[in-house]
This record gives sequence, structure tokens and C-alpha cells, in this order.
Amino acid sequence: MKFAVVVFPGSNCDRDMYFAITEALGQNADLVWYQEADLSSYDAILLPGGFSYGDYLRSGAIASTSPVIEQIREAAEAGKPILGVCNGFQVLLEMGLLPGAMLPNKHLKFMCHYETLIVENAETMFTHHYDEQEEIEIPIAHGDGNYYCDETTYEQLQTNKQIAFSYKNNPNGSVKDIAGITNEQGNVLGMMPHPERAVDALVGTTDGLRLFQSILTHWRDKHAIKA
Repeated sequence: MKFAVVVFPGSNCDRDMYFAITEALGQNADLVWYQEADLSSYDAILLPGGFSYGDYLRSGAIASTSPVIEQIREAAEAGKPILGVCNGFQVLLEMGLLPGAMLPNKHLKFMCHYETLIVENAETMFTHHYDEQEEIEIPIAHGDGNYYCDETTYEQLQTNKQIAFSYKNNPNGSVKDIAGITNEQGNVLGMMPHPERAVDALVGTTDGLRLFQSILTHWRDKHAIKA
């Protein structure tokens, strides 16, 4: 399986994402500069964390207007897995692939520590290596991680089982403790916590690795490829 890690000016978690795929998962990945990107040959698209364009205007707003975005839309429409983490989640919200918006953390401070997440839906292509309601440890690192949506949108997220992860102890004020959501089709996931920073026992947890393993096994099953 071949992954593209899209790099914007200001991305700073791209190497972590690359390591998660190539070293922990043992698959192929390329760091793809946003201006030179041709995503047609990749099986999955990853949007890493960081501060694209310095978070000017709003986090992810400028990146969401760059030329590579149309290719990401096409990949999403084709059913390819699209994962946006932290700033990548913000980009997915700004480009409209996911509903809602991101606000500053409720205490207006940057937060960087481990958080306990609850797996709300273990039936997606990103989460089927977890158990429903399982608690996992994944680090956060964000200043604008307070997810917001109106009540109608929240009801739709619940009805369609689009809430993938929630916080056990909500650190940033996100509505209904939401930590990660998918699109209605289930092939686009945005989450603020960093699974790519939780793939090696050296850092204290490998709970993030199963997210990437879920993507891989889904792809293998879809293409009838044996491990």
C-alpha cells in the first residue's frame, strides 16, 4: 500500500507520519510537497499536523485553498482513505470535506500531553482494529482544537455514526467531547489527537498504530491482498 503525506509550508508532523507508515507499519510513503503533488498513484492520503501557513486567518484556512486540495477531493470521492490529523483535521473542515469548525481551546492555551480517547465507532476503515468503547492513550498538541458544530449537525453525526473518537476528559471544550469524526461515506477521518505519535513503545504507547493497521487491512481486504 502506498501513502502520500502532503506537506504544506508550516507542516511539522510530516516526519512523524512518515515514520508511522514506513517504520511502524512497514508500508511505502512519500512526503509530497503541496505545489508538486500528483496524488493519482497513491492508495491513501495523509494530512499531517503543524501550522500550515502559520495558521494565518484561521488554522488550515489558507492550505484549504491550495491547488492540491482538488486532488484530495477527487481522492475522497473515489473512496480512498483520507486522514487529517490536528492541522490536517482543520484543513478538512475548512475545505468542507467534514462538517463543523475548529475554535481556540477553551482556556486559550496550547496543550501538549497524553489524553484518553474512547473509540465510539469501531466499524470504520480507520478503527476496526479497536473495540467499541475501548479507551486508548493518544497525545494531543494543539491550540485550536475546540471542535464545534450546531445541534442539527451533531444529530446527523450521531445518526450516521460519524463520531469515531471522543475524549474521556475533554481538554479543550469540544462539543460533546468529540475528538475525531468521519464523513458520511466513512473514508475521510479528521482527528485532533496524534496517532502517529503513538506507534512505538519507546514513547509510552502503541495505541495509535492500530489506526494505521486498520487502514492497511481494509485496503488489503478490498483488493483481496494477503499479508
